[in-house]
Amino acid sequence: MKTGELTAVIQVGIVMGSDSDLPVMAGAAAMLERFQVPYETRIISAHRSPDAAHNYARSAARRGLKVIIAAAGGAAHLAGVLAAATTLPVIGVPIRTTALGGVDSLYAMVQMPKGIPVATVAIDGAANAAILAAQILALNDPDLQTRLAAYKEELAREVAAKDAKLAQLGIENYLREGQK
Repeated sequence: MKTGELTAVIQVGIVMGSDSDLPVMAGAAAMLERFQVPYETRIISAHRSPDAAHNYARSAARRGLKVIIAAAGGAAHLAGVLAAATTLPVIGVPIRTTALGGVDSLYAMVQMPKGIPVATVAIDGAANAAILAAQILALNDPDLQTRLAAYKEELAREVAAKDAKLAQLGIENYLREGQK
């Protein structure tokens, strides 16, 4: 499922502008692994390696990719550059920055010009980007639809368990237990 494994056709490209984005984007990789979606990871900068970014986007569909997840911080143009050079769906992950907390990254991704859409998740929202990519792929994959449905059911069970615990303990004890 990871880059280098030959067991399945890679369907999702996880691309980040810098290795400093890798701790956040590991969340996308983990989620794709959970759903058994083959992916690759790359570090390609829209500004420092623009030719590589264009080549990656132009070759993505031919190489079998179906969705690209692109992460960048600051002047976060990577997702837009990739989206401009491919017809594949691109999901942007704005990365939190020290200067502006990631709002700069978010604005760079959501303010795309007409004709070049980038679906954008929350700042540091790599897991949600992977879930969205899996949902896109699941349109033509009933097994993946089943895995996604099981995940949603798991989320609902977790909330129900927390609700029951709150009802049993009350607010103060619930909060006290959470601090242990």
